[in-house]
Amino acid sequence: MNETDSIIQTITVYLIPVLFAISLHEAAHGYVARYFGDPTAANEGRLTANPLRHIDPFGTIILPLILSLLHLPALGYAKPVPVDFGRLRNPKKQMALVAAAGPAANFAMGLGWMALWVVMIQALGMPPDDFFVKMAEAGYAVNSAMCIFNLIPLPPLDGGRIVTGILPMPLARKYAQIERYGMYVFIGLILMMQFGLLTGFLVGGMHFLQSIFYVLLYPLIFILS
Repeated sequence: MNETDSIIQTITVYLIPVLFAISLHEAAHGYVARYFGDPTAANEGRLTANPLRHIDPFGTIILPLILSLLHLPALGYAKPVPVDFGRLRNPKKQMALVAAAGPAANFAMGLGWMALWVVMIQALGMPPDDFFVKMAEAGYAVNSAMCIFNLIPLPPLDGGRIVTGILPMPLARKYAQIERYGMYVFIGLILMMQFGLLTGFLVGGMHFLQSIFYVLLYPLIFILS
């Protein structure tokens, strides 16, 4: 297989998992925000699984592809769902819950993709190199990576907003100021991955998360084995 074929195969295998991992991650933020009193995302039509409503051409497609070709976790981002934290009934506490909704959605999707992979391998006897088997593998890998990456406790990542919601108010205000440098934080984290300074943490976290998927799916694995 030449390099062009390899790139095309990578795109086709990862495209659907990446689009839905990012889209449902963002929609989850909006649903939880609406539950706690902020309808901003709903009013702008962002409470949908339709990837076209969430795609950022670079962050959603190009960046994950580049990272996967570099054998790094296929991370990416979408257009952020708008949340007016001031409209939440308890802004400080519920901000953390709104932030946690995104990684929680990735956890659920990763579990679902691994369940599909188990069914295809054990129940249907599909070979490991089958296109749909590889897509399922990409699905739980992408969602594991997104979940762990977004839990890094630095604003504007979800983990940073969770920490902000937990800290006492004086510290929370100071910590939240990091968010104004959000793009620099993101670029810095990508560079750290490129030079191997963060890859061990991400890969280790992904493996840990996937081991949780395996434990949760053990009854299914046992039934099908």
